[in-house]
Amino acid sequence: TFDDGPSDRTPEILDVLERYEVSATFFVVGQWVDKYPEEVKKLSDAGHDVMNHSATHPYMTSLSKEKMIAELNTCNDKIEAVTGKRPSLFRCPYGDYNNAVISAVDEIGMHTIQWDVDSLDWKDKATADSICKRVTSKVKNGSIVLFHNDADHTPAALPNILKCLKDEGYEFVFISDLI
Repeated sequence: TFDDGPSDRTPEILDVLERYEVSATFFVVGQWVDKYPEEVKKLSDAGHDVMNHSATHPYMTSLSKEKMIAELNTCNDKIEAVTGKRPSLFRCPYGDYNNAVISAVDEIGMHTIQWDVDSLDWKDKATADSICKRVTSKVKNGSIVLFHNDADHTPAALPNILKCLKDEGYEFVFISDLI
C-alpha cells in the first residue's frame, strides 16, 4: 500500500509495479486529487485501487463525528469524480484512530485499514537497503505493508522487495481481496 498521493516519484513506482506485475492499493488525500487529478486517474487506469486517506490529512481523533464523515465523503467524492469508482477503504492519516473514528467510517459503509509492516520509508535516514531489509524481514502471510509514494528511496527499494517476496512465494493482492 502507498499513502498520501501522487508525487514526482509516482511514475517510477508505477513503472516498477508494472515491471513486476504487481497491483497495489493507493490511499490518496483529497487535496492531492484536486492538485493531480490526471495522476490519480493514471493509478486507477493502471489497475491499482485508489482509496481514501481523508480530504485534508487531519488527525482524525481530534475531529467531531460530523467532521470525520465530511472528510471521508469529500475525499470519496473527489476520487469517484476522477476514477469513476467510489472508495470502500479508509486509512487514517498518521495511523491516528480510535473507536470513534472506526464507528464513523463504519457508519458510511467503509472499512478502516491499518498496516502491520511499516517500511519507515519517510524517515530521513531511510535508504533503499534499509527499507528493503525492514520490509522483507517483517512480512508474513496476510501482511499489509505501508509505503509512501513521496518518500525519497521508495522507488529504489521496491524492485528488491518485490523480487525477494515473489521469490519467497508471496502473492500481492488488493486489500479489498484480503477482506
